[in-house]
Amino acid sequence: MKPIQWSGGKLRLLDQTALPHQEIYLEISDYREAVRAIKALQVRGAPAIGIAAGYGIALGARSIKASSIKAFQKEMEHVLEDFAASRPTAVNLFWTINRMRRALSTADSRGEAVEALEKEARLIQRQQSAAMAVLSRIGSSLIDDNCTILTHCNTGQLATGVEYGTALGVIKAAAEQGKKVSVYADETRPLLQGARLTTWELERLKIPVTLITDSMAGHFISRGKIDCVLVGADRIAANGDTANKIGTYSVAVLAGENGIPFYVAAPLSSIDISIVSGDHIPIEERGREEVLEFQGQRIAPQKVRAANPAFDVTPHRYITAIVTEKGIIRPPYKRNLKSAMQEGQQCRKPG
Repeated sequence: MKPIQWSGGKLRLLDQTALPHQEIYLEISDYREAVRAIKALQVRGAPAIGIAAGYGIALGARSIKASSIKAFQKEMEHVLEDFAASRPTAVNLFWTINRMRRALSTADSRGEAVEALEKEARLIQRQQSAAMAVLSRIGSSLIDDNCTILTHCNTGQLATGVEYGTALGVIKAAAEQGKKVSVYADETRPLLQGARLTTWELERLKIPVTLITDSMAGHFISRGKIDCVLVGADRIAANGDTANKIGTYSVAVLAGENGIPFYVAAPLSSIDISIVSGDHIPIEERGREEVLEFQGQRIAPQKVRAANPAFDVTPHRYITAIVTEKGIIRPPYKRNLKSAMQEGQQCRKPG
């Protein structure tokens, strides 16, 4: 499975809104189509959004005909702004935009800029692929044989766009090591990423999975059916507060109340040291029809209002550890996340 591919100057995306019933690939040649795909969740998951945006920005560069580099860079800012406005919570998107902007600034001509942006987009995907593989192997040390894991939303290849996921990558690596693991997957309302995507990926990996509604998590945790909770993250603040798909906070509180570990798996690109705490993480508010309708059919009275925050924030006190490609980070998060980020920056320096 290759959810994100770049070939012949075009972007190819596996349409996640069609899963699990159909595997449809989108052939994208206009950057605006890439922006729409991100907004519509045809590509979703923080790392995957970052990779798709990188290639989308490269597409935007190909479409600009300005001859002078200054005029080209000015028009490119509009492309970057369009991607920045697509989804506000996932920090990987802005991490990619900043990298693409730096690559753009090094070019002396339109041709150099187009080449530099495509090269940077490819590099981002390669680096994320390597990071996810290492993260998954490191995180697998937290998973015992015969472990039953509860997860929320989707954190596999679909969410990262590369061979290994984040939380599901850890599970996949543990299974590859011969450990017997099984998964309880929250369905993840209102868009059912757990029901549609996580179960689909785990079936492909031949890892036993049981689907439950979000409101069943407390029941199974309190009955001793769950050994640990393992989730991903769209943004991690400097103090360890973590934004993830709506409903994650509830699961974290349940895990803490029942004394089982709550792990977050995310690459360094999902850590935002510039944000002091989760109070400052922007939370995307999506369209109310996602709550009021199901598969195009209205499920609530016509005059009923709805709220639809796409994410919530789990305070760091509920998080047992954060798994990254630089190791397993434990409290105190403010100090240890900063150290991991500094180490990661040193490793990315040329030579």
